[in-house]
Amino acid sequence: MNRPLLFLDVDGPLNPYAAKPQRRPDGYTTLRVPRNNADEVDMGLSFRPRPLRVWLNPDHGRILLQLGFELCWATTWMDDANRWIAPVLGLPELPYVDFGDALLQERPDGIHWKTGPLVDYAGGRPFAWVDDELSERDQTYVTAHHQGPVLLHHVNPRIGLRENDFHALADHARSLNTSHTTG
Repeated sequence: MNRPLLFLDVDGPLNPYAAKPQRRPDGYTTLRVPRNNADEVDMGLSFRPRPLRVWLNPDHGRILLQLGFELCWATTWMDDANRWIAPVLGLPELPYVDFGDALLQERPDGIHWKTGPLVDYAGGRPFAWVDDELSERDQTYVTAHHQGPVLLHHVNPRIGLRENDFHALADHARSLNTSHTTG
């Protein structure tokens, strides 16, 4: 049996981008990611934007790998998460959800633009999703459109993933393993 999926958002859960800008959280390292300036070049602009500041906790990779999930990026970074984020966290290259035309496309019903593609990607498989933009509407959508067990776990973007978040994820993974072995 395949392990349940853990859909990982980067900005918010792994990168507490909303923390005080001049105060890196304890245990985090600063990564400077060059911004893609292809749009600026296409528009004839010659400035180079400042690199994107990303805070990552290198301990998070080890913890995530021990939770009992198959990890999968669920982020606007898509495959770039393997280039920039995974090495800092000590993660192997991970599969990612290619959001295609849904990328950043606001829905009129208030459901997050990632929700439908993640349900489709899971294909009925149990999953957990950590993100800083989850709402009750997303939970309602997932409950209506996904047959397997699921945990949608909101993470505060000012503090990122913390010990209690990892405990909630580990408990969810254990509950899935218990229900599959006893059912």
